[in-house]
Amino acid sequence: DWLLGIGGITVENGKALGAELQLDSLNHCFDATFLSIGLGGVNALGLANEDKAESAVDFIENLRQSQDLSQLAIGRRVVVIGGGMTAVDAAVQSKLLGSEDVTIVYRREQDRMSASEHEQHHASASGVRIITNAAPVGMKDGGVEFAYTVSTDDGLKTTDETFVLPADQVLTAIGQTLSEGLVS
Repeated sequence: DWLLGIGGITVENGKALGAELQLDSLNHCFDATFLSIGLGGVNALGLANEDKAESAVDFIENLRQSQDLSQLAIGRRVVVIGGGMTAVDAAVQSKLLGSEDVTIVYRREQDRMSASEHEQHHASASGVRIITNAAPVGMKDGGVEFAYTVSTDDGLKTTDETFVLPADQVLTAIGQTLSEGLVS
């Protein structure tokens, strides 16, 4: 708000670059142009039956736009795959919405999570369990199968040791990309 108070700044929302606006014309008409398009696309797990999982980005969007939180679908046992701020946000919000058992599973060591130590502590203090060094290898009816991982000089390797976490809701937060409609 303070920046807009300087004067001479106009904010325009809801316009599509391409059909309505051309970047060349914006640059010609204005001293500066800031495009805030966000990263609305999400990375895929690359697993069979991954359609059983929901994007954590979509989950958070539905949560933020909901007029009635009691209408949101929330699992009793939620597994969040990922290690960043989106994973923590989705996990903590799931717990606050009434999930009994919420687990974040990250493929590397905990100190490699992109979520800050503060956010990781916040998740733990909110009742979220964090499991590290495990990567998803299969979507099961009623859960997710994970393989333990080890970091080597040649990169991350999965071991033969696996476990299944029961889940009636799986949220993925493994990275975001530009939405398809924004990439040309």
